[in-house]
Amino acid sequence: MHPTYDLTQVDQEVEVRRSRKRVRTVTAWREGGRTVVAIPARFTRAQEAEWVRRMLVRLATQERRRRPSDDELASRAADLSSRYLQGRAVPTSVRWSGNQGRRWGSCTPSDGTIRISDRVRGMPRWVLDYVLLHELVHLLHAGHGPEFWAELEAYPRTQRARGFLEGYSYLEERGPGQPQGGAERDGDEDEDERDEDEHEHDDAERDPERDPEHDAVPGAEHETVTVGDEPAVGERDGVTLRR
Repeated sequence: MHPTYDLTQVDQEVEVRRSRKRVRTVTAWREGGRTVVAIPARFTRAQEAEWVRRMLVRLATQERRRRPSDDELASRAADLSSRYLQGRAVPTSVRWSGNQGRRWGSCTPSDGTIRISDRVRGMPRWVLDYVLLHELVHLLHAGHGPEFWAELEAYPRTQRARGFLEGYSYLEERGPGQPQGGAERDGDEDEDERDEDEHEHDDAERDPERDPEHDAVPGAEHETVTVGDEPAVGERDGVTLRR
């Protein structure tokens, strides 16, 4: 069982995974609602605490550098509507949201608002584009009927993006020790039970825990550094960022 604890000073849950195979690298990535930091098994608790804090800073810096703002997100949505929907989908606002739960995004047709989950930040641009288009199409078609999918198929990477998100969910949500197999769920199976005024784009599948030696879930933001043979608390020399 990997230790999980809350660092109140950074307001996020962190899980540390130790690996005997990992000797010279420390890697951090986002996984669901927490941050995972993979470290060499030989680290002391003091070294663990130092490297967790160091990696959180590096990962946050990387994400700020790469992720678009709300304004950029809204601009991207407008471009996609123009390119694939003849400009017919015109949201009143498009924003990132940290309270989407299992959803990739949501749309409220009555007021034209679209919210995209923070979990999509750092994914490939073509995946973000698909999630945006999915919600934009809900401004034109409330449900997930044939007309909805016909509109969405205008985007050439629809199937690829759906596969990416399903795989991401599988890798993200399967808990430690769970078997590789498992029952599949249709992401839209509960659509009829939802409020008809809000349409949600869910992640739906279950996910395997990765080997601690693996890096981030494919497409997610992650950060890896190489450490010295005997990293010390507060050490700064010999730390190189892998690109």
